[in-house]
Amino acid sequence: MSHLDPGDTPTVHVPKPERAPPVTEVGVVGWLKTNLFADWFNTALTLVAIAFLVWLIPPLLNWTVFDAHFVGDSRNDCKPNVQIVRDNIVAPGVLPDGTIMEIETTADRVVVPEGVTPNVRWVHKEVKHPVRAKGAEYALVTLEQDVIVEGACWILVKVRWDQFIYGFYPHEERWRPTIVVLVGLLLVIYMLTDGMPYRGSVGLFLLIPFPVISYFMFGGGVFGLAEVDNSKWGGLLLTLIISAVAITGALPLGIALALGRRSQMPIVRVFCVIFIEFLRAVPMITILFMAMVVLPLFLPPGTTFDQLLRVLIGVTLFIAAYTAEVVRGGLAAIPKGQYEAANALGLGYWRMMGLIVLPQALRIMIPAIVSLFIGIFKDTTLVQIVGLSDLLTMVQLAVTDAQWVGLAKEGYFFCAVVFFVFCFGMSRYSIYLERKLDTGYKR
Repeated sequence: MSHLDPGDTPTVHVPKPERAPPVTEVGVVGWLKTNLFADWFNTALTLVAIAFLVWLIPPLLNWTVFDAHFVGDSRNDCKPNVQIVRDNIVAPGVLPDGTIMEIETTADRVVVPEGVTPNVRWVHKEVKHPVRAKGAEYALVTLEQDVIVEGACWILVKVRWDQFIYGFYPHEERWRPTIVVLVGLLLVIYMLTDGMPYRGSVGLFLLIPFPVISYFMFGGGVFGLAEVDNSKWGGLLLTLIISAVAITGALPLGIALALGRRSQMPIVRVFCVIFIEFLRAVPMITILFMAMVVLPLFLPPGTTFDQLLRVLIGVTLFIAAYTAEVVRGGLAAIPKGQYEAANALGLGYWRMMGLIVLPQALRIMIPAIVSLFIGIFKDTTLVQIVGLSDLLTMVQLAVTDAQWVGLAKEGYFFCAVVFFVFCFGMSRYSIYLERKLDTGYKR
């Protein structure tokens, strides 16, 4: 401890005022520096990505929006309503030996008929045109000619919209699947929204009564509803049915298989191991064919399963095997101390799993499970091999129709956008759940 002499003045340390962080470390500039221009390699990747987007986005917007056709009801409404006139012109040409001379050739010119409003645009550009004589290239001529820029023909989607969504479902009965899908989506949104009362009851309703109600609404035959054979179900409706049933059934079945694989009972463990390894060792197409051909052989004589039900069973079992391995990985990631703590509290096996182990394991497994569900949503397109008409099948039927030939890009682009919307939505909700359930323990 220091002492002050009578004549000494005590030193007072005045804290310096806090200075604002550098402009380059906060705000938009800081974010850009951290995420896009952190070093020379990230800067190079950013510049390459920007160049790629500049090259891709303007033509894509022109084709999908600005030059696209939205009005009409036939393929002819997408064809240019202007005339292409070919004129004979004299232009300087370059001969193979480098000599330049005047060469007579032809060039295209766009002419708009009187009283017609063009439904396309065109650009005037220079085009290198080879002139051939006696089977060989005689000269190379640079011509100025009009080139028509054609956009997407979304009239295909407009006219075939009902088939893309409902397949061959009768038009007068389409209100039934529409109500079921809308109610199902509203219930799912309600159940997944934080703070809403009775979320557990809504989830239980979605798991047990709602599928039964949906089946009778789709198929009819009861309560005065007209019967609709499931061979007429198709389009996006069928895609949602298969994926929803597979996801809903595969998760609890996969959890049960994963617990059975870790069971101490040999018979249960062996059965689960054989089931999981067998289904994971064969492609999904094989499972679909087995569901269509082999499954009826194990049923009693006279027992019949319709085609869609066989596919639903096969797809659900196939995805359950993969889900079981994901769950097993999550269970293996739980520290052994959690099991010991549960045993020390006197919890039984099922209470330990339901209250302590599985909640932690499922939180760890969220990315893998959602990736698996996204995969099965896309793999539903394989059902066309066994004769079911999902969304992709309906698009293929449309673009191969003689009335719409040449519009494959529009059909497949629409199909890709639909799948992207659903898959991106599942991915974003997965990220939301990860952040919500994050406990702060990061390795």
